[in-house]
Amino acid sequence: MNDNVLCTKTHEYIMDKGGDIYETGITDYAIEQLGDIVFIELPETDAEFTKNEVFATIESVKAASEIYMPISGKIVEINEELVNSPELLNDEGYENKWLVKFQSTADQVEFADLLDYMDYKEEVES
Repeated sequence: MNDNVLCTKTHEYIMDKGGDIYETGITDYAIEQLGDIVFIELPETDAEFTKNEVFATIESVKAASEIYMPISGKIVEINEELVNSPELLNDEGYENKWLVKFQSTADQVEFADLLDYMDYKEEVES
């Protein structure tokens, strides 16, 4: 993860891709806690979600988890590769761990409770 990544307390991350487009997924910490991921349910493109609304479900051998939208937005792309092979999230070398890309014109209020990646990392490691 890098400097322009923000994280939620529920272990989603958001990365600004420019032009009101963001990508989101779950953090490495969340993947580690879930264990072997076996199923991912992602939304349809053009679906709209508000901040903190459930937009996806991930199932591992341990549990099923709901994934929450970090800021409001409209889905513009889903990671089809993960839908077909969710176990790729478990692979440390796999680069495309994003779940969806979405368009958002959220105001700064929606970003207020997001943590920068280093602060998030400190929080989960303490």
